[in-house]
Amino acid sequence: MMGSSRISSSTVARKQRQFRAICLCLLVVGSCYVSQSQADEHNHKYNDRDEVVLWMNTVGPYHNRQETYAYFSLPFCSGQKSSISHYHETLSEALQGVELEFSGYEMAFKADVSKAIICMVTLQEESTKAFTYAVKNEYWYQMYIDGLPIWGKVGERDERDGKFYIFTHKKFDIGYNGQQIVDITLTTEAKEELKAGAHINFSYEVNWKPSTVEFKNRFDKYLDPNFFQHRIHWFSIFNSFMMVIFLVGLVSMILMRTLRKDYARYSKDEEVDDMERDLGDEYGWKQVHGDVFRSPPNTLLFSALVGAGYQLISVVFCVIMFAIVGELYTERGSMLSTAIFVYAATSPINGYFGGSLYARLGGRLWIRQMLVSAFTVPVAVCGTAFLINFIAIGYHASRAIPFGTMVAVTCICLFVILPLTLVGTVVGRNLDGQPDFPCRVNAVPRPIPEKKWYMEPLIIVLLGGVLPFGSIFIEMYFIFTSFWAYKIYYVYGFMLLVFTILTVVTVCVTIVCTYFLLNAEDYRWQWTSFMAAGSTSIYVYAYSFYYFFFKTKMFGLFQTAFYFGYMALFSGALGIICGTVGYVGTNLFVRKIYSNVKID
Repeated sequence: MMGSSRISSSTVARKQRQFRAICLCLLVVGSCYVSQSQADEHNHKYNDRDEVVLWMNTVGPYHNRQETYAYFSLPFCSGQKSSISHYHETLSEALQGVELEFSGYEMAFKADVSKAIICMVTLQEESTKAFTYAVKNEYWYQMYIDGLPIWGKVGERDERDGKFYIFTHKKFDIGYNGQQIVDITLTTEAKEELKAGAHINFSYEVNWKPSTVEFKNRFDKYLDPNFFQHRIHWFSIFNSFMMVIFLVGLVSMILMRTLRKDYARYSKDEEVDDMERDLGDEYGWKQVHGDVFRSPPNTLLFSALVGAGYQLISVVFCVIMFAIVGELYTERGSMLSTAIFVYAATSPINGYFGGSLYARLGGRLWIRQMLVSAFTVPVAVCGTAFLINFIAIGYHASRAIPFGTMVAVTCICLFVILPLTLVGTVVGRNLDGQPDFPCRVNAVPRPIPEKKWYMEPLIIVLLGGVLPFGSIFIEMYFIFTSFWAYKIYYVYGFMLLVFTILTVVTVCVTIVCTYFLLNAEDYRWQWTSFMAAGSTSIYVYAYSFYYFFFKTKMFGLFQTAFYFGYMALFSGALGIICGTVGYVGTNLFVRKIYSNVKID
């Protein structure tokens, strides 16, 4: 009995192992089959008569680019072919409202399709109103074939009789080069009047044509060199560059001449006794040497913003470089995916610089500072998106963020960004957290004397952002147009150059502002330098109002809330970046001038 029991036990165990091995093999084979079945669309290579999938994405008003709805939210009909399940491939697709649904159209590589009926629809009163509303508001739809976007118009209004018509026939002219699709042109034809009870036949046809366009250049037709490489774009770069030369020269001339005189006067300590020094005519920035490195108010928030600024600068630079090298605009959602990944990966930079600055300024609540630093930007972004999401849900728009996507973003913040920020904070506090100011700080703050109105920190803050904004406002027009209109931004070399110019101009302006402030014996330079540079965001946001009312035809609550909500986020992020650049440059300047002065 014992032997048979052992035999049966070993037999069962062996069979279980065999079953697991078979299951594993089936899983591997199944995954390989799925990969092979999906390989055509993902590696962009097809054999003759391989299936080509037409994905229906979204439909919405032409002038409201972000107000989009699922394609089949309008009473269109799909083809007879069985549907293919599609899930969001990336987090960025879900965030951008991509709603790919299988069209049901029969398409095969290099196989022409003569005019084929998709379906016949009898317009009911409700469907007639839906189509009429779409045509009246100039609805366009978007589709994808092999990752290439296609746009088509739902219908049009006849200006002569005022009637509304819908296009019922889609003609696809697809160009191929070897085994790859390189060009797609959609022509909408066959107008049918929209009226209740009408019988409408929806149809399509596909024509395949050889093309000499190379696969790597297939996105060139979507670019607009005449717009982005216009003479005014080059002129704005040249104008900004000349501004940089002027500002650098002006700063060098003013500061070198002024500081040289100050150094000469302050270096004559051995020629003056203590009584003369006390009763002398010393004034200006040397008078505040005992307070200039005093910790600013709200140190925790200040260090958190500076840390977030370092991280955002790193993200902008990395994404621009990746876009230059990898042409991210050619893949759907790749730009946003890259930005999310880089932001999470650069969290230690935030913790290091924010945590070390907080330690040098004498802060003790380092855990609270780390939490504020880690979540300042994510909370602002998620909070804005959450509010706009309520409106999107009310509109039943595809931009409504699914609950699963919200959970994924929350997990990234809690399990990636927070731990990495903690690591950076601990390293920063231990490696660079000791105060190393060239002047000791007095125990009692020095009273700030009265000064002229234009030397007040508020005025300096408001004026500090004028020149930095002047160096980028032309580029802002191109960036706004690419995001809010149907343009693909691809001149990232221009963006990198403009970002560099903005950095130099911001540093120069904040140095001059800080020097005037210190010369007025006002030592509150930390927040002033940060806010003076960050005030660039005020002018950018003000410019967004001008752009909305005079350069676009957007309408409706959803699009308006989406525009001004995300423009506020963009302006705020730019303000943090400029503020950090201004503070870092000014900090180096202040340390330099006070380390070169003999202080008794």
